[in-house]
Formats: sequence, structure tokens, C-alpha cells
Amino acid sequence: MFGRLVGYEDVNDADRLCRDPAMRWVVGDQAITGSAASASQMGRFETDWLTRLENLATLADLPGQWIDKVHHRRPPRIVVLDMDSSESPTYGEQEGSAYNGHFGRTCYHPLFVFNQLGDVERCALRPGNVHSADGWRAVLEPVVSRYRGTVKQLYFRGDAAFANPGVYEFLEAEDMGYVIRLPVNRVLQDKIGYLLKRPVGRPSIEMRRYYASFSYQAQSWKKPRRVVAKVEWHPGELYPRVGFIVTNLSRPAERIVAFYNQRGTCEQWIKEGKGAIKWTRLSCRSFAANAVRLQLHVLAYNLGNFMRTLAMPKAAEPWSLTSLREKLIKIGAKVVSHGRYTTFQMAEVAVPRQMFQEILMLIAQLRAPPAPA
Repeated sequence: MFGRLVGYEDVNDADRLCRDPAMRWVVGDQAITGSAASASQMGRFETDWLTRLENLATLADLPGQWIDKVHHRRPPRIVVLDMDSSESPTYGEQEGSAYNGHFGRTCYHPLFVFNQLGDVERCALRPGNVHSADGWRAVLEPVVSRYRGTVKQLYFRGDAAFANPGVYEFLEAEDMGYVIRLPVNRVLQDKIGYLLKRPVGRPSIEMRRYYASFSYQAQSWKKPRRVVAKVEWHPGELYPRVGFIVTNLSRPAERIVAFYNQRGTCEQWIKEGKGAIKWTRLSCRSFAANAVRLQLHVLAYNLGNFMRTLAMPKAAEPWSLTSLREKLIKIGAKVVSHGRYTTFQMAEVAVPRQMFQEILMLIAQLRAPPAPA
């Protein structure tokens, strides 16, 4: 995980990292005086041990367990869950690889659940040709069960792929608030026909936005639900941009749309996982081995995101995960070992001494208080 966080995502990199002085101190124990695990040891561990069903299931639960430990120190009042799928390109005859028409290539099609802080609550690797919402319950239900009765309010956001009655009924049974985009159809458009007529007069040079809220029941729904519509007329465009959101929240329509739009950060976190952690680097032949690699990449991502959200001063708030890695984690240092202590001598090029001291203070505040004597 530490190797992946630093940017060494391949097992072959272990031959280099096992002799790195800083990495040996990170691993600890016998690695301090000897060496860390080699590439062959790492390969056997990932492809032979972790691919066993019981180990892979435990690995999938680890992100949630880590997040629970963070929340134990800083309990949240509300939790917002964003679910989205992504693509991991495949090459050759990899097990589970299939062509996906939406992405236009052969790939895997993993599914992720994030919270509002950018932590990955849970993920699952899927074959490339499955629907975007395939297996949503197996990924979402364990996350919801962890928060059941522990937070004041739980919310869910999803795109049009999750617009199906099974999702609505599950969320309503769990007393969760949700906002999910609806695909456009003729019935929905007829409901807001008065907003789809081009405004009378000279076209405005500014964008005009209108909202509507109404009750709607599709044929596959067992009951009517609230739908919020947003219509935007942009200068120079002949037709309006129209979007629909199904929700069980009672907020004004404008606030519903604003709350749904915040889901865009989920896509940004996926891009960070791809760019900074390289979690699309799933190069094993077997599907189970690639599922293990994805879970390890996600743990490395969460480790970096914990650092960013819990132990970084205000001056570093704009940093992306890539900036955090390049400026703070993947930097050169001189390791000087003495009889009773070891010193890491680092240059103040990217992180000044004062900022580093603030980071160490924030980390110290996260430690659990000592047990009473």
C-alpha cells in the first residue's frame, strides 16, 4: 500500500523498494536491519494468498473499517454517499475483460462508493460488459449497514444509471434521503412543457434557468415520487438543456439541484485515483488477482486522502492527491541512523519547516489518549 501511494504500482517495483532506507523504516520490524518483501514475495502474497475468497472478502471490508476508526475520533453528523462506476482498460486475454460500448474499448467496469470527504467506502471489480448499476446492492448495502443508527442522517446521490425502483425502495426502507438523476422521456417533458417553449422576445445574452417540481409515477414504480426539473436556456443554443432528478427530500427545487450537482466531486475523486494511485493498473491475467490489486490501490488512495483531510494545514487545502504525493511523500531524504534514534534529513523545497511541524502536530492530535494507569 505504501509503495502504491508513493507511485510504484507494479509488483516488480518491490525489488527496488525493499532496499530503500525510508521504506524499510515504514515497514518496520526485521525490514529495518534487513530488507522488505521482494517482488517474488509480494507476487505470491497478492496472487496466491489474497485471492482466496475469505481473504478477498476481508480485504473488501478494510476501507470501511479504516473509515470507522477515523469517524470514532471525529464522529460525523451526516454522511453523503456517492455511487459511480468507472473503467479500467484491459489488454490481451485478461479474465473478465469485455468490450464496453459506452467507453468504446475493452475494460473492467469497477463500481465505487465514496463519502463526502472523498474516502472510498467500498468498491468492487466487475467484468467490462455489465451495466453501470450491476451489483449495486452488494456494494451499497454493507456501507449502509455500518452507518445504521450511528449518524443523524444518511444521503445517497447517483446518476441515471441508478434510476430504478429497486434502488428507491431500498433507500426508502433504510430511511435515507436520495437524489438520483432520471433519464428524459416524453411524459416528463410534457409535465414541464410550459418551460420548454422559447422565451418571447429578443434572445437574452445571459443564461436563463428555471425549476419545476411535480409528482410522477412510472409504470414500474409502486407509488408516485417527487421529481425536480431544471431547464436552462443558453445564448446561441436553439433548444434548452433539460434535466430531471427523482428525490424524497422536501427541500426547494433549486437546493435539490445544487445538492445533486455536488456529486461531480465523485468523478473528480475517481480521476485522482486513476492519476495519483494508478488504480486502473490491473495487469494480472486472472480476475481475482486484479480484484485484489484494485482493493490494495483503494487502500492506498484512502491512506493518502486521510492524510489530506485530517493532517494537512490550511495552506495545503488546495493540494490534489498528486501534489500531496510529489511534495510530501515522494521526496528525497537522507536517512541517518544512530544507536538510539534515526533522523530523516529533508530539504525545504516543497514543504517548509513550519508546515511540516504543523503536519506532525495534527498527526499527534489524532493519536488515541493513553490508557489510564
